[in-house]
Amino acid sequence: MDSTPPTIEFCGDEELGYERSRTRFVPGAGLALDDAYRLAHLPLVAPDHPRVISSRPDAPYAMGRHPRVYSLAMPVSSSALFRSAAFQELNQALSASPFSRKIAWCVLDQRKDRLHATVCGSLAVGQKTPPVIGEYERRELKSLGPIEVELRGLFSGNVNIGRLYLRVYPERRSGANVFKKVQRALGRRETDLYLVGIYNLMDDLDATEAAALSDLVDRWWDRTLLRFEVDALWLLGAMDDLVLDGEIAESVPLSRRFGGG
Repeated sequence: MDSTPPTIEFCGDEELGYERSRTRFVPGAGLALDDAYRLAHLPLVAPDHPRVISSRPDAPYAMGRHPRVYSLAMPVSSSALFRSAAFQELNQALSASPFSRKIAWCVLDQRKDRLHATVCGSLAVGQKTPPVIGEYERRELKSLGPIEVELRGLFSGNVNIGRLYLRVYPERRSGANVFKKVQRALGRRETDLYLVGIYNLMDDLDATEAAALSDLVDRWWDRTLLRFEVDALWLLGAMDDLVLDGEIAESVPLSRRFGGG
């Protein structure tokens, strides 16, 4: 009997939305924080900034806060990530960048126990108690078993310009993205972007700073920062997009063996 462990395949850029959704830097131009970021993120990291959008009639934000939203998210161990030599190198590169002083470094420490990538967003909005995940959905999730993922980075998107992310590349099984299996199990819309928010800017970038960020994104695009196994997902509730007040309501198992069950 062959005891060789199966080779893990990961989804590639051709089937995920990262290339489509990345920031298009303009040579010789700066990078302005967009309205979405100025409404949802900037009030949390630089509340006195003159370009903060404190509220807007068409959005439920007040200085970055909103009614509680529950989502199903992939947890990321900050201790494992911070021990990664590749992540340490990336962190050092950002510290040495010309825009380092515009990064809200303190937020990284504040969020370290709640690093995550959303898999199924907005399971419930505005309610005080977590949504109920039914027994059928739980069985479907457990039947998937643990999921292997890779974190790669750095990423800057074309929405929420000012937030910098790590990209999640989930395992591919039988030609299928396993995260989409999770989404189907919960009857949710299938998506192709799974981002770990990691750094936040506190101001616009000038042309030199934007060029430096563009270069970092390009140089780190194919670098693997961490590879790990996900054996549970968080049912996560939060009243801000940085999950500074995040409530991990439950750890939902992806394996029948999880927790001895």
